[in-house]
Amino acid sequence: MTRRRFLAALSSSWKAAFAWSLLPPAALAEQAREGPSALHYRPLRGRSLREIARRKEHHGPGRFVNPVGLDRSGRMLQVLSWKLLHRNPYAEEIVRQRERPLRLDAAAFAARRGLSLTLLKHASLLLHDEGFRMLLDPVFGRPFWFLRDYTPLDFDPARLPAPDLVLLSHGHFDHLDLASLRGLPPGTTVLCPPGYEALLDEAGLSRRLVLDWYDTWTDGRREVVFLPANHWSMRNPLEGPNRGLWGSFLVRSAAGPAVFLSGDTAYFDGFEQIGADFAIDLAVFNVGAYEPRWFMASSHIDPAETVRAFRELRARKLLVAHWGTFQLGDEPVEDPPRRVAEEMKRAGLDAHFIDWKHGDTVAI
Repeated sequence: MTRRRFLAALSSSWKAAFAWSLLPPAALAEQAREGPSALHYRPLRGRSLREIARRKEHHGPGRFVNPVGLDRSGRMLQVLSWKLLHRNPYAEEIVRQRERPLRLDAAAFAARRGLSLTLLKHASLLLHDEGFRMLLDPVFGRPFWFLRDYTPLDFDPARLPAPDLVLLSHGHFDHLDLASLRGLPPGTTVLCPPGYEALLDEAGLSRRLVLDWYDTWTDGRREVVFLPANHWSMRNPLEGPNRGLWGSFLVRSAAGPAVFLSGDTAYFDGFEQIGADFAIDLAVFNVGAYEPRWFMASSHIDPAETVRAFRELRARKLLVAHWGTFQLGDEPVEDPPRRVAEEMKRAGLDAHFIDWKHGDTVAI
């Protein structure tokens, strides 16, 4: 979001409230003073993610807490400082950004067999598993009027094949969009973290299964496991953060390969445990809205950290999503895949990186 658009968003109190609910809280002031080398997560120090989940250390009184991340109490003055006083070093590139309408031939993948993954827009993915379709975090429009959409759909989303299963990673507006959910068939099954039942009722989706960390759904042929992530959530700033949980998904497909879907996450030292627990063929990381690091590091992973996490997961291939659609951080919307490709090459892993663009379908 540019400075001009941010000022326009502040022109009325309710618009400002919704804008604030989308922006991540700043890191602690002490961390900012320590510089970019400071840890922006709470080290596990030998603690087991499974044990943390079993003991429900992420459940607090009336809200959820992040046992692997730093305290993220909101700092409105720091938000204003970032948007109004901070100079974006990418400002000239952002001015030159152009929309790339998403044209999609739905018939080309509607009857696809085997296992494949389609990038729709932002973090919205369609996983095809032997004719069974899983839709992740569907957002087909703009969550806010002041956000420019750089990948507007050039087709009616109703033309997409109906999903058999919807996966919701968390409640931020660029991942849980009521307008997009209302367009799904009412009988669609939804897998979601706890805390979003009322929103799904509002969307008319009553057929759902609530998954806590390490809970599993299966239909006998494929399996979905909900896993921890280093993130947070907020829909209403008056209610405050973390009324709903957040996380990642591990999909063990009927076709054979296993896919890790990171959801939104900052880096933390739990990826090695996840990689030890699951044999992962493809890791899909949400990489975007990671600049400036003093503000975003505690919420979103950056390209270098993505490569580190990929290695710790011991995955075979890497794809990245959460880029190209909305200007949520300082970096240009098209930068994340280019930067990740550079980091993978620097690490000698470029053969493991799969480049794609919106609308592409990748066979796994």
